[in-house]
Amino acid sequence: MEKRVLAGVHFWEGNVACAEGALAAECSFFAGYPITPQREIMERMASRLPLLKGVFLQVEDEIAAINAVIGASWAGAKAMTATSGPGFSLMQEAIGYMVMTETPGVIVDVQRLGPATGQATKCGQGDVMQARWGRHGDQAIIALCPNSAQEMFDLTVEAFNLSERYRCPVIVLADEIVGHLRERVEVPSEDKIVLVERRRPYSLDEAPFGSIKPNGVPPMPRLGDGFNLLVTGSTHDEYGYRHTASPMVHSKLVTRLVRKIMDHVDDIVKVELQGIEEAEVGVVSYGCTSRSVYEAIKMAEDKGVKVGHVRLKTIWPFPDKPVKALSERVDVIVVPELNLGQISLEVRRVAREACRVVGLNKVGGGRPITPREVVNQLLRWRR
Repeated sequence: MEKRVLAGVHFWEGNVACAEGALAAECSFFAGYPITPQREIMERMASRLPLLKGVFLQVEDEIAAINAVIGASWAGAKAMTATSGPGFSLMQEAIGYMVMTETPGVIVDVQRLGPATGQATKCGQGDVMQARWGRHGDQAIIALCPNSAQEMFDLTVEAFNLSERYRCPVIVLADEIVGHLRERVEVPSEDKIVLVERRRPYSLDEAPFGSIKPNGVPPMPRLGDGFNLLVTGSTHDEYGYRHTASPMVHSKLVTRLVRKIMDHVDDIVKVELQGIEEAEVGVVSYGCTSRSVYEAIKMAEDKGVKVGHVRLKTIWPFPDKPVKALSERVDVIVVPELNLGQISLEVRRVAREACRVVGLNKVGGGRPITPREVVNQLLRWRR
């Protein structure tokens, strides 16, 4: 009998670990279109999911994939898709629909170099702002950023839990290097994996799109359960009825959709902290680039420089508090990124005015930022 959770120690590629994390989270539906560099996720789901009595669907494009995820979610399934930058762009309107209709689902974006077709097999981190602002209108989003094969497993499980808890789409913002590296991955036994299930309504009186709390998460019925369910991307009231001319209904709805995320930032956001208390210079990193930072910190300490490091596991909502706390201890924060400067903008937004934020940026050829490049910046800007 096929096992849902492959407990034990494995030597897995990051993309394979992501697929196994989805299965461990009880994902029962996957729809996708093959695109580099996420195809190993699709291949693993195609081979494993049908044996677990789930549904795997290869569709004609990414628009079809994300809309199939929406349908499966409203039918009661935990659903996922995976893509890279160009496909992620195609999904944005439907992800906005998921936000507006409070549809759970996980979207994995294994980033590559763009814009457009770019360098399809090379690594980039250029989708950071697309993940946050790719949809039109006021909205909040949750995006997680793994830096290892282990976290491709762990944060995919976490993505499903957050999606179910807050009834929203959640993005796993990976990158080509993390997707394709092979590492030791420890998978706990099934009974050790904590899963969150979406709340179902108890009666017809419970509104599927409203809450007595201004930041509340309503229960989610399934289509066919007899709740006279209306699901629309237009402005709607607590019972799904369209109100496309009412300022009051729109303000109440959109404000709650944002607040149900932003009022729970302390519960959502996760970071890794190193050496904050005694730091002379700071680093904020995420994804594959953070792996070079670990070595750079050792190299800097060998030269007598103490480094404070905030590594973003949650990239959206942005971890304002730990980044601001770092800025209050150092005069300079270095932000290494495989783009021309995206998260450095957020670091500048929250850092104290007297703290200088320095971008260390690289694009082209998929070349990683090396530990030497990081440590050179740290030594340059030490006190």
